[in-house]
Amino acid sequence: MPESETRTPKQMPEAPSQIPKNKGQSSAPIRHFTDLVVWQKAFELGRQVFKLSKDWPREEKYALTDQARRSSRSVSANIAEAWGKRRYEAHFVSKLSDSDTELLETENWLMFARDHGYLASTDFDAVYVLMREIGRMLGSIMSKPEPFLLRDARSRD
Repeated sequence: MPESETRTPKQMPEAPSQIPKNKGQSSAPIRHFTDLVVWQKAFELGRQVFKLSKDWPREEKYALTDQARRSSRSVSANIAEAWGKRRYEAHFVSKLSDSDTELLETENWLMFARDHGYLASTDFDAVYVLMREIGRMLGSIMSKPEPFLLRDARSRD
């Protein structure tokens, strides 16, 4: 195994104590999934859905509210899992595809919330713009995953 893949616990990157703000397009190396702009935006989506769903009716707590929160949080969680699977292109892309699927599920639940009057159209529109941006980013990475893969995965054929 190359030295970069055999790390002692002291060499392992620490989990960030604070989620980094969107750094935009930077040339800094991506060392952790939290450095990915798509993950940052997906994490923000989960935060926004939680905030927007706080005042939904109590009878929706274990239905619409729970479903929307779970699926929105799964978008960033699947990106994090994909980061851990980047040794194998197919696994990496599969986890990103799962993230994209959760994104669409979130959109579905938010459409229900809007149509039931729990979510203002303006709030839906704002989060919809974020969801479309995340979807485009996921699609771009899935279509060209090579820059994100570990070196061993890129050299295989």
